[in-house]
Amino acid sequence: MTSSLPGNRDLPVSQYDLSTYWGRVRHSADISDPRTLLTSSAGLDHAKQLVTAYRMGKIQDMNPELWKAKKIIDSTIHPDTGEPVFLPFRMSSFVLSNLVVTAGMLSPGLGIAGTLGWQVTNQSLNVAINFSNANKSSPLSTQTIIQSYCLAVSASCGVALGLNALVPRLRSLSPSAKMIAGRLVPFAAVASAGALNVFLMRGEEIRRGIDIFPVLTEEEKRRVETGDLEVKPLGRSKKAATLAVGETALSRVFNATPIMVLPPLILVRLQQTEWLKQRPKMTLPINLGLILTTSVLALPLALAAFPQRQAVSAKSLEPEFHARGGKDGMVEFNRGI
Repeated sequence: MTSSLPGNRDLPVSQYDLSTYWGRVRHSADISDPRTLLTSSAGLDHAKQLVTAYRMGKIQDMNPELWKAKKIIDSTIHPDTGEPVFLPFRMSSFVLSNLVVTAGMLSPGLGIAGTLGWQVTNQSLNVAINFSNANKSSPLSTQTIIQSYCLAVSASCGVALGLNALVPRLRSLSPSAKMIAGRLVPFAAVASAGALNVFLMRGEEIRRGIDIFPVLTEEEKRRVETGDLEVKPLGRSKKAATLAVGETALSRVFNATPIMVLPPLILVRLQQTEWLKQRPKMTLPINLGLILTTSVLALPLALAAFPQRQAVSAKSLEPEFHARGGKDGMVEFNRGI
């Protein structure tokens, strides 16, 4: 993000009011905009130059070109490392990266091999995205990553296979209800394993804590801009890490819910129409279209559920931070995505 670039002057966090949900939705739509994936290395360098010029005081006011540069950097650069996130694992690539995998998991009539294959593929992608976008103040060891991956894959496959075996045995359900329940099995597997995946991949943050910073007053922000004040972390908080990871896990469930529920239910309904019965080859493109549309709409709504730069009362954290809060006794941290 822009804070990793040279200069002491902070850019406005967003064009939108991030204290409101709708403002965060619009901001999240910018971060997850797939068009930023088309930015070349030269384009990214130009964006960095513009933002650096602002941070060093060479550009005084925000303008449309500078907002565009900030959008490119926010959607490309990791806020802790200052390095570009690997392209397939950026939030701006999330919809495209997940499209084929989600379509595979929601395909009707998957056997055991198909179910296992798509669940493994989905959790592999989730692990990569969670690792790439996690708070980097507590890096993961290779052993932890492998263990977390294996546990997440085992959980998703276990839930999927278990529910697939259970649904046909529910005698109280009508055939149509069983079909709908069967189509929703991937959602149960993805939602449960997705949340578990976040906790496993970012468990080191909870064990070690993440860096927290004081919320600055306007005067302190001006001193930072002039170089008279350097903001250093107050320390690492396990409670802040638990909050950050928990909110991220919830946002994953919020994102998966419409994507894994609405398309299969709509497709079941469409498959009962004469039009689709006469055109079975249209099932796949319609399914892909439903998933793509739902994903594009759902991702910003889910990402906006909680602020990425989270501010909390210092008194809600460990006792060592209670008297060290900044403005209004508040501290802040990077939640991760």
